[in-house]
Amino acid sequence: MANSSIPRLAVVATAVLLAALSARGAEADPAPKLDAARAFGYLTQVCRIGPRISGTDGMTEQQRLIQKHFSDHGAKVRYQSFDAPHPLTGRAVRLDNMIVAWNPEAKKRVLLACHYDTRPYPDQDRRNPRGRFIGANDGGSGVALFMELAHHMPQLDSPYGVDFVFFDAEELVYRDGDKYFLGSEHFAKDYKENPPGHEYVCGVVVDMVADKRLDLYFEQNSLKHAPRVTRSIWKTAARLNVAEFIPREKHAVNDDHVPLNEIAGIPTCDIIDFDYPYWHTMQDVPARCSGESLAKVGRVLLEWLRNDVPGSSGTP
Repeated sequence: MANSSIPRLAVVATAVLLAALSARGAEADPAPKLDAARAFGYLTQVCRIGPRISGTDGMTEQQRLIQKHFSDHGAKVRYQSFDAPHPLTGRAVRLDNMIVAWNPEAKKRVLLACHYDTRPYPDQDRRNPRGRFIGANDGGSGVALFMELAHHMPQLDSPYGVDFVFFDAEELVYRDGDKYFLGSEHFAKDYKENPPGHEYVCGVVVDMVADKRLDLYFEQNSLKHAPRVTRSIWKTAARLNVAEFIPREKHAVNDDHVPLNEIAGIPTCDIIDFDYPYWHTMQDVPARCSGESLAKVGRVLLEWLRNDVPGSSGTP
């Protein structure tokens, strides 16, 4: 007499196997692919404004663009305004960090930041170090990346709220000795001295992430201050096969993540390609940049936000 339960067991086992394979397939491509052409379009739109030096009409025009774009995508946008003396005249300049909040009610939050000002002059340009500086990669790439991410943030499934912070006056620098990082330092001090109703569990700064030949190494100050955060992002990139994230140390960069770590106590990583050959030159224009690079960095960040944020427990 044949055992009639065997075919039934085989059907059940097959169904279980197919379900497991389906789940595994979903995990293999968990993060949406960003629109590289659209991201590059945002970069060119920002650069068409021209120089975006802190306290100038170009910066004001960019602020209006950012305000409208993120409000239209459902985010809450606010300004953190403060004054600082102009390096040349000593007169007060009104500066504005812009804070774009997604899921603003969440008390546990992740900080994604960039600077959105451009340096007054291309000081590394051999032909004309006092020429016109557009800052496509250095100043524009973070803005374009966040503008592209706005299309995906309302659907983000994460236990954390997310803030995009645009730091003003990262390099309002005309001469050697002028002070860098005015916006991030103000933000960090305010967070420390006037604790908000939320906690940043960690942060990420992006800077110069649109290079056509993108190489993103571990930045040394990030490993020093926020090793857990840093390694988690590169592990996400490895899982997504984004080879531009190279898990080896290279540069030590003094960037906006330093005040966030040292003053605010927010464990923050810097994602930066410091091998960009057009840094601080008149050649830092959209033609030297890539929407594909922006899309790859954005895809890693989206997947990291969804599944791999280290959280607030334990050491950074």
